[in-house]
Amino acid sequence: MALIYLETFIEAPVETCFDLARDVDVHMKSTRGTNEKAVGGVTSGLLEVGDFVTWEAKHLGVKQTLTAQITAMNRPDYFIDEMVSGAFHSFVHTHRFEEMDGVTLMIDQFIYKAPFGLAGKIANVAFLKRYMHRFLQQRATALKTIAESS
Repeated sequence: MALIYLETFIEAPVETCFDLARDVDVHMKSTRGTNEKAVGGVTSGLLEVGDFVTWEAKHLGVKQTLTAQITAMNRPDYFIDEMVSGAFHSFVHTHRFEEMDGVTLMIDQFIYKAPFGLAGKIANVAFLKRYMHRFLQQRATALKTIAESS
């Protein structure tokens, strides 16, 4: 298992940040670099507990499809999405939000297991972890920009 942990400070209310992070339309805007599109399940609006969304995107030069489910949520503190099917062996992405003197601390904790056994472990060390860290950082930066301009 691998872990990516990010903290992003956002000058916006915690409720705003929470809702933007679970908004399918905002997700698509924040991932323009991979051209992510919701193609199944909930394809627009706010995700709720139990919802599924299927994403289609181009990662590492390959068109991929991934389905995730929102498995837990306590607004505006956290929500968790877990991969149901896709390129990873598995992943659990916990999104936490803490209000700190009018500023929101958004915490992404992405725990995943690469596919393909030993080959996946080698790929993770060689490039996958850096790629995923950069992808999640770019998404967090886009959410920050959107939240702070609201």
